[in-house]
Order: sequence, then C-alpha cells, then structure tokens
Amino acid sequence: MKIEELKDGIRRVDIVAKVIEKSDPREVHSRSGDATYNISDTVISDETGTIKLTLWNEQIDRVNVNDTIKIENGYVTSFRGEIQLNVGRYGKLNVI
Repeated sequence: MKIEELKDGIRRVDIVAKVIEKSDPREVHSRSGDATYNISDTVISDETGTIKLTLWNEQIDRVNVNDTIKIENGYVTSFRGEIQLNVGRYGKLNVI
C-alpha cells in the first residue's frame, strides 16, 4: 500500500516508508490508571505523502529518523481529527 491510499478504518495495512520525524517519548496512563506507557509520535513518508505513526514502549528505541521501516498488519484510526497509522498488538514493525 501507499500512504495516499490510507483511510480511517483500514485494517491489514502493509507498508514500507521512511521515518522523517520522531518526537521525544512521553508518558501516558491507561484509562483505568493502573498502567503507564511511553509513546512517541513519529511521521513516516513515501513518494505519495506522509502520515503520523504512533510508537509504543520498546518500538520507540528501535526506530530512528531516516530509517526505512516495514509495517505488516497495521491499521488506521482517526485521533483528534487526524488519521494515523498504528502497529497494534497483532502487527509487526521492522527496520529494513
């Protein structure tokens, strides 16, 4: 798939893209308040566009700006009016 094809609600996304931005990790708490997670907002790009990718916990340290990554079985959601790509529990993220 290409970034320009991604729409809210699409599942089983397989994509290769380059990391062009990565925010410093920040701590968030689960809705129940009993767990804490680290997240980083990352922007990835291919020849058709850019999209935000949310990295969680150990994924953050595996990815750096200028890395080319492959996401398998990702999904697209909309958060605060912006579509974003997620790896999720059943997806894979690899640096290639």
